[in-house]
Amino acid sequence: MLEIRNLHVSYGQGDVLRGVSLGIPDGGFTALIGANGAGKSTLMRTVSGLMKPSKGSIVLDGQEISGQRAERVVRQGVALVPEGRKVFAPLSVGENLEMGAFQFLMRGTKDRYRRRLDFVLALFPRLAERLAQPAGTLSGGEQQMLAIGRALMCEPRLLLLDEPSMGLAPLVVTQIFATLSTLCEQGLTIFVCEQNSEVTLRHAAYGHVLENGQVTLSGPAGELLRDERVKEAYLGV
Repeated sequence: MLEIRNLHVSYGQGDVLRGVSLGIPDGGFTALIGANGAGKSTLMRTVSGLMKPSKGSIVLDGQEISGQRAERVVRQGVALVPEGRKVFAPLSVGENLEMGAFQFLMRGTKDRYRRRLDFVLALFPRLAERLAQPAGTLSGGEQQMLAIGRALMCEPRLLLLDEPSMGLAPLVVTQIFATLSTLCEQGLTIFVCEQNSEVTLRHAAYGHVLENGQVTLSGPAGELLRDERVKEAYLGV
């Protein structure tokens, strides 16, 4: 579905990503693991259109999308759940979900919006109980549900998640990843970058290791879990 080829992304004088190449298969659950500062968030932001590469390409279903504006990338079927959730704190839960469905509402396709809203609220019933509540008053786990739900409102084909377990209790992390696995089983392509390597690889089918802006290891997630280098560097074994 997605092919990233020789991608370079720079901040100032230095490259954060240096020749990254990897593929995301259609309908799969792919993990990107690596230490803090490895470039994981930069890759996610570049794929989603929030940053522009200095070199390389990002190809979605045969179409080049690198360098496109973020709203156009969303219309191509790619949605990002950002690091730190980034909910609109003063707005209600319902208004946050409306923001995720802007493309439907701008076109006047309210029936499609309502169907998508029903889908998200069935996936996260807790949000249905809090539609009128300001997003900033939700717990961390509820805000993560809202951030995922907001991204799902645009009916993406590829869902990018940047550190979805950050700051959450282990039980909530388990629930979030179980929901992602369910979405993948329903046909949604999932690409997750995480420092929580073990839980991510246990849910993924395939994984990549990013170190200092370069992919240093790729393979089936089960093999990466057993790899001695991964165990020592990322699993605390």
